Amino acid sequence: MKEAVLFDLDETLLNRRASVRSFIENQYERLYTYVGHVEKDVYIDSFLTLEQNGYVWKDVVYEKMVRAFGIEGIAPAELLDDYVTGFSLHCVPFPSLHEILRELKERGFLLGIITNGYGEFQMRNIKALGIKEYFDVILVSEWEGMKKPEAEIFHRALQKLEVEPHASIFVGDHPLYDVQAARNIGMKGIWKRNDYFTLEAEADATIDDLVEILAFVQIEVRK
Repeated sequence: MKEAVLFDLDETLLNRRASVRSFIENQYERLYTYVGHVEKDVYIDSFLTLEQNGYVWKDVVYEKMVRAFGIEGIAPAELLDDYVTGFSLHCVPFPSLHEILRELKERGFLLGIITNGYGEFQMRNIKALGIKEYFDVILVSEWEGMKKPEAEIFHRALQKLEVEPHASIFVGDHPLYDVQAARNIGMKGIWKRNDYFTLEAEADATIDDLVEILAFVQIEVRK
């Protein structure tokens, strides 16, 4: 019987918070001519607050920042383009990412990613992490015309893998969009704890480190 482990991307495989902070600090320094009248910490904290852990796209964020800080000489669209084209240079993986994926492949599991977001942007980030070749299927919501927590995007990934829901698990940081949505179709759901959410996930397991997945899949998927 085929078995699979599927993952969310942001805050599951990609340490998104660290990546965003690295990028925005670099952007401030590179574009100091335009934004230097704003204190660095204020610029960074404002960006992080406005983008709400990635749930607000950056066109809105930059428009608000340009207005609030009176930024001149560079338009919101130019700041957005700088983000879109430059973010992947700052991608930070969670610890032991490659080791965990390699071990899962060696144990015979098929691997997949289901991520919400823009197709090319997310694929650049996956390639920047150096993990694309581990995965048998990668679904990005923009390209699929649907997004988590819609059941169909989970079904589509499993159909491509030719794996039944009961023989698969999904690992993600969102209690509802990742964990509950996967469990709703019969998959096992692992919550990678994210303190951004006040809601605790009703999960088959809760982890703080990716390495904890190995013990879970050995016991639960193959019991």
